Amino acid sequence: MSLEDTELPRTEDEWRVRLTPEEFRVLREAGTERPFTGEYVDTKTPGVYHCRACGLELFSSDTKFDSHCGWPSFDDAIPGRVREIEDRTLGMVRTEIRCARCDSHLGHVFRGEGFTDKDTRHCVNSVSIRLEPR
Repeated sequence: MSLEDTELPRTEDEWRVRLTPEEFRVLREAGTERPFTGEYVDTKTPGVYHCRACGLELFSSDTKFDSHCGWPSFDDAIPGRVREIEDRTLGMVRTEIRCARCDSHLGHVFRGEGFTDKDTRHCVNSVSIRLEPR
């Protein structure tokens, strides 16, 4: 179920009402769930992963792979659905990924690791996404 742009919360207080405390911490405050604890770390179910905050389709299960990093990993996002921003927290430079519709935090993207032919790993918090099985 995807929210229309006009239905999206306008304030963080409105998001807080719609999301669980853990979802709010990760999606709206750029938190991270503990590794190997998320519901989609080992999931192999075919389908599409949506933003848990607004319902936008973000990743196909066809792009999910086992990176053994502790979070679900995808080597590609649905074009135009994920935006990247520089993240200089924790004393390093990384690339944060956010939902293109509602600007919720999803995780980080890493390149050059050699896991897949696309050489890209979108490292995503399970609490940031919801699987719609095929």
